[in-house]
Amino acid sequence: MSGLRAVLRRELYASAVTAPAWLFLIAFLVLAGVCTFFLGDFFPRGQADLSAFFDFVPWLLLVLVPAASMRLWAEERATGTLELLLALPVTPLAALLGKYLAAWLWLALALALTFPLWLTVVYLGHPDNGAIATAYLGSLLLGGALLAVGTSVSVLARSQVTAFVLALMLGLAYLLVGTSQVQSALAGLLPPALLRMLAQLGMLTHFQHIVRGVLDLGDLAFFMLTIIVWLGAGVLLLRWQGQAR
Repeated sequence: MSGLRAVLRRELYASAVTAPAWLFLIAFLVLAGVCTFFLGDFFPRGQADLSAFFDFVPWLLLVLVPAASMRLWAEERATGTLELLLALPVTPLAALLGKYLAAWLWLALALALTFPLWLTVVYLGHPDNGAIATAYLGSLLLGGALLAVGTSVSVLARSQVTAFVLALMLGLAYLLVGTSQVQSALAGLLPPALLRMLAQLGMLTHFQHIVRGVLDLGDLAFFMLTIIVWLGAGVLLLRWQGQAR
């Protein structure tokens, strides 16, 4: 735990004093506003809810989370500090969790800073605040799952560009695999049992369930298991790289 806290403090401090982390915050907030008020037709809809915002959250996270996660480990390798970090009395699990939790907290801050949208809805009407809070939780879980994918990819990739592209492609596959369009396209190519299994992996489907205001244990378990599996893969990769050195 001491190693985890040390890495977490190091990463949070690095995020607070470096430009990329602040650019991530600014980009997320600006794009959230543009998508909500212009692309989502917030005012013409005439509805006291935040569906105009949450409809675009998966796609914002799909692009911005890989951009944030690509530097977590690829930058350590590029600057030559990966060997130093692995040589410290910190376990691979503590190192990876510290970096991951710091990035997830920064993502949580980005989501929290969109609270003026919530205040605007409350001022204009009488929204279902419980459903909005649930949708924020779903956004945080979706971002955490995509971040876990990007973290493991960053451990494996040799460059930040490669880490970004791989995380983006994997995230896109995770989002779309459960949609009806993709399921219809794959219906004639895959066995029904495999198709049903792939449908359960669709992040967008589970996210939409939560955004509707329904907290189902299956949806929560899916995101938590996805995070655990991908972080576990990242730990194994780190240990393998440490042994190889």
